[in-house]
Amino acid sequence: MSYDEPLRLPVAAIPEGCRDWTAGRAGNWSAALPPRWSFLRVRRSIAAAVSTFALCAGAWAAMLGGLWPLVAAGFAVYILWVLARPELVWGGAPVLLLALALEARSLPWALTAVLAFAVVVTWAAVAVRLRARSGQLERALEAAGDVTARTPDADAVLLRGRFLLPLGLTVLGLGALIGATAGLWGTADDERGSWVMAIYLAGLAVTALASAWLGRRRALALRRTPVPVLRVLVRDDAQGTTEVYAADDLAAVRPLFTVDLTSYDGEEPDDDEDEDDEDGEGGDEELERLLDAVDDDTPGPVREAVLYGAPFDGAEIVVVSADEDPDQPPLTEWSTGPVRPLSPSAGMRRVAKEKAREEQNRQLEEQARELVVDRPPVPVRRWSAGWLDWVAAALLVLWGAWFVAMWLSESGAPLWKLALLGVLGLYGVVRVPLKLAWRITADRSGLWVTGLRGPRHVPWDDIRSVRRQSFELKLRWRGDDWSVAAPRWAWFERRQGLVHPYDALAAELTAMRTDPALRPTGESTAPERGRPLWPLVLLLGLVWAAVLVVWG
Repeated sequence: MSYDEPLRLPVAAIPEGCRDWTAGRAGNWSAALPPRWSFLRVRRSIAAAVSTFALCAGAWAAMLGGLWPLVAAGFAVYILWVLARPELVWGGAPVLLLALALEARSLPWALTAVLAFAVVVTWAAVAVRLRARSGQLERALEAAGDVTARTPDADAVLLRGRFLLPLGLTVLGLGALIGATAGLWGTADDERGSWVMAIYLAGLAVTALASAWLGRRRALALRRTPVPVLRVLVRDDAQGTTEVYAADDLAAVRPLFTVDLTSYDGEEPDDDEDEDDEDGEGGDEELERLLDAVDDDTPGPVREAVLYGAPFDGAEIVVVSADEDPDQPPLTEWSTGPVRPLSPSAGMRRVAKEKAREEQNRQLEEQARELVVDRPPVPVRRWSAGWLDWVAAALLVLWGAWFVAMWLSESGAPLWKLALLGVLGLYGVVRVPLKLAWRITADRSGLWVTGLRGPRHVPWDDIRSVRRQSFELKLRWRGDDWSVAAPRWAWFERRQGLVHPYDALAAELTAMRTDPALRPTGESTAPERGRPLWPLVLLLGLVWAAVLVVWG
């Protein structure tokens, strides 16, 4: 796809005197960004994984080594703040250092020194990151000049923070409940472990509440008075996140920052706004359109846009951009998350990685099409679980066995442990059979997909997308979806020129979906479609229940 000609924004949607944010001015803005070691941009999944690992290690140290629950849980929450919510580090670092000082006598000096050093170093890195925001703001204001404008729909109802606020209160209540019942949960080690979890949940609640307050405060500031405006280019990536480019970067070579946007931050529609939507069909079609756009796995076109608000690390903005449909009016979107800047090198690597992914998908689709075209027509085509799926099932079983051994190391386990393990075991009881015995069968009428109660039929016309996303193979059709996960090592696959089985399967099914001539020609039989999985689920469930009864 060529990006030489971005979709044009109507002149009427551009504030008078609005200046282009050119590559030169944007380069000055990027020069004010802090260095990479200040945790400027860390993936949310990595932040969550690191914090969870720290929580597990802290809980273990609290139960076996006598570490204070406040320090064990506080350090895990503090790591999350460093990576994802740096504004809270100013208050969190002193509290954590004070707790370490109070507990220093009961801890090995090496552990105390390491933890204190980590807090001080990360605190300094965050200070560098936060101080750099003023420079970013100043250079964004210089680029905009004295031109300001009121944001569109400034008087509309603000929904920013309405999800995080009740979520934070709910998590806080759950943490309070666990803390209030800590003394009732078995041994002293169990009590310390429950306090670690209670404090960690309280920290997560503070994170959600602070995020809601900060986002809402910054979004309200955009609406109160005229704000700086800049002309830019925008593009939605394959995951639906908006990338912002300089106004003269027509080839979309170097994104300046990313931000999550939504166009639903306003009044709720009237019930009688559209008679065609009374049965819900209009809303379902719109939802399907949005899901199709996300599942397309390719970035959207480059569009002209006006940026309302001076961007900096953590800022809230409003974007008015040309709609992908030229017959539609300009699209007004409000940020649902903070601005996340990209350094010049990181931005170029992001684009290069996106292009490499597009090229890989194109090659896979071409190879799959050639494979299907060159192969003699077959009545039925089938795919089933392979060795990677069996490895995934084995890993899940081993994890469950380790969890049981750790929690039920002694006979006569408390009832609450048995109940919790019983609930968690239901997940494995359902997922293991799917990993071991999934099957997809294609015939001329559509796909037959393995299910608990039996194969589910999906007509070809109802299939919306088939793709491999991260570790998952995801099949989505009208009104429902199906997925299965297996290990994947992208770096090793690229180095060795290997193709993950999920990539090959998704490419072949996509070729069949788009070209009816490539589909199988016959009708599948009941044995070819696979058997119901519920007998295997029932058997595993009985085995799991027997294990808990024997251990309890």
